[in-house]
Amino acid sequence: MSSVFSTRPPSFSEPEITEILAAQFVLSGQSSELYSERDQNFLIQSNSDQKYVLKISNPEERREILDLQNEATLFIHSKDSDIGVPLQIGEIKEYEKDGQKYFIRLVEYLEGNFLKDSTMSDSDHEKLGIYFGRLSQSLAGFSHPAADREFEWDVRATELIKSRLDNLESESGNKIVNHFLNEFEQNISPHELRMAVIHNDGNDHNILVDEQGETTGIIDFGDMVYSYQVTEPAVCMAYVGLEKDDPFMPMAHVMKGYHSCFPLTDSELKSALYLSCVRLCISVTMSAWRMNLFPEIKYLSVSQKPAWDLLRKLENEDLKEWSQKLLDFVKY
Repeated sequence: MSSVFSTRPPSFSEPEITEILAAQFVLSGQSSELYSERDQNFLIQSNSDQKYVLKISNPEERREILDLQNEATLFIHSKDSDIGVPLQIGEIKEYEKDGQKYFIRLVEYLEGNFLKDSTMSDSDHEKLGIYFGRLSQSLAGFSHPAADREFEWDVRATELIKSRLDNLESESGNKIVNHFLNEFEQNISPHELRMAVIHNDGNDHNILVDEQGETTGIIDFGDMVYSYQVTEPAVCMAYVGLEKDDPFMPMAHVMKGYHSCFPLTDSELKSALYLSCVRLCISVTMSAWRMNLFPEIKYLSVSQKPAWDLLRKLENEDLKEWSQKLLDFVKY
């Protein structure tokens, strides 16, 4: 069955974007394409010196998923207006090109540097965790029918991970992914983990920080899902652990900050590292699968090597011991 991941992203030219801006949003200005792995996004610099992002959704994207994103960002903003989220401007538009319908949205542009381009200290990582704790606080009580879905980037979707294993280039890679899936299944009791609607994509390309290392915003709500609450910080932990000689400390500081703001149970804290590893397994298997489908989309491989490096490093560690160490670090 086709999905946003198996369907080629939109391919609009900048002259077409100029026409869309004028016709759909009564805007004029300069556009420049931003990277995206399944949609198409443009930075818009209007003639009145305002910045926006124009988002053209994958043709397989469902309207209710876009409604979910819009309602979630409004909910967050109403609870904590200091959390930078890209609010939608106006209504979702429908646009047809070559017989194909696309959903088009204009959203606010958030200033800031990407986490991937920033050097963070231990205290910065702790403040990053606090930011995600505030995000969870501001989403508490939010619900939307579209969030409860089977979704490739949900850590619960272990069968979907297994279905991508044939795309890995080596038997050793297959063995690593199976190792972490087995670790999760043998050591984590899902019924002990609370459920909530989460952002689910706190990676270093979506987190914005200022010059002082303070987290100021988060973008790209396309992976929102109803899943384990603890997955929110666990995803962020997975990405801050990339390319680190000692991944434990930045990961632990993120969780310490999160827990200080949004307390988790001992079972949730002990599950976090396992969930981080499952997230990395999704990353490498999804990248391999989609690179076979769309080899020209270079962004698909952006995290693949560092993700494999971290998985290989963690394969040699006792996750049960690390989880207890994390629990002690966070609570005492």
